[in-house]
Amino acid sequence: MNYRVDVCIVGAGPGGALLAYLLAKKNVSVILLEQHKAVGKAFRGEHLNEEGEAILKEHGLFDEIEQLGLLRMEKLEYWHEGKSFKTILPDPKVGHLGIHVPQAHLLSVLLEAAQEYSTYSAMMNTKVVELLKDESGNFCGVKAVKDGEEIVIESQLIIGADGRYSTVRKKAEINVTIRKHGFDLLWARIPAPEDWEPSIKMALIGDKQLSLFTQAMGFVQIGWNIEEGSFPKLRKQPFTPFIEQLIEAFPQLEKTVRHHIQSWQDFVLLDVYSSTSECWGKDGVALIGDAVHTMTPTGAFGLNSALKDADFLATLIDKNYISQLDLNVCATKRKKEVEKIQAIQVEKEKSFASQFVVLA
Repeated sequence: MNYRVDVCIVGAGPGGALLAYLLAKKNVSVILLEQHKAVGKAFRGEHLNEEGEAILKEHGLFDEIEQLGLLRMEKLEYWHEGKSFKTILPDPKVGHLGIHVPQAHLLSVLLEAAQEYSTYSAMMNTKVVELLKDESGNFCGVKAVKDGEEIVIESQLIIGADGRYSTVRKKAEINVTIRKHGFDLLWARIPAPEDWEPSIKMALIGDKQLSLFTQAMGFVQIGWNIEEGSFPKLRKQPFTPFIEQLIEAFPQLEKTVRHHIQSWQDFVLLDVYSSTSECWGKDGVALIGDAVHTMTPTGAFGLNSALKDADFLATLIDKNYISQLDLNVCATKRKKEVEKIQAIQVEKEKSFASQFVVLA
């Protein structure tokens, strides 16, 4: 089966979903492809900063997301030996130190908003297997498999919003430079104890960062840095001594930790790295979000950077001039901002232990 649209977006994460909505609103015909059967099920960072918040408010989307459920972080605490020794409060003008938004809430609002426009369509359970080229060598569409059936989508522009392992980037043969940061991350999610305040809490275990992020709907997300590549060896060791370190750092979590984290299988491993690409697009292909600049979890910039990419790229795309789109404009502006953010992430990672020097 064949389809024809102005723009084909691959990847229905926050960046791809927002871009699809903004383009449909501009009367650009757009189709959004997602390889999974449902959206928002992956375990990932879900924190908005003030920039991401501002974009959603600008487009009239934030209030609906808030109605579904979100949570503003009221403080950042540094802990040592089971006690808080330093507290940072938000700038009153901002009112929070980050907002937890369940990705399912964010995506449902974006996708429902897009569905109001006849210029928008979406296909779930659809995996791109090939990028198509015209006689001039420009990319002109994709070949995909939906529910086992091969389909072809012709488009003037293909957007790769399909994450750190981007199929679009690989098929377009766009190179990426990967930077390792010396650590991987173990994620876990547990129910929050009663009277748990919306906050971010940090501790130092050995020389590694341990972070707690309060989540909407009554949960706490644990982010525990471990030595890069060490998890296969770590999981062969006894589990109890490892988890006791978490309980010693945050004693009020003891009951819920013991009940909900009982083996290594209760953690999800994230292979941590950042990446950059000199080329953000070429010959009818453009990349946004993790597909072109993977962030580490430090500072929770990834979601917000994807939203900013989508927001800015949407301003450049005009239905009547898609084939004349200068992708260098988007790359030039956003690349500088991303470079600054990734430098900030590296500095935060290097300086984290210094927050605890006074205790040494």
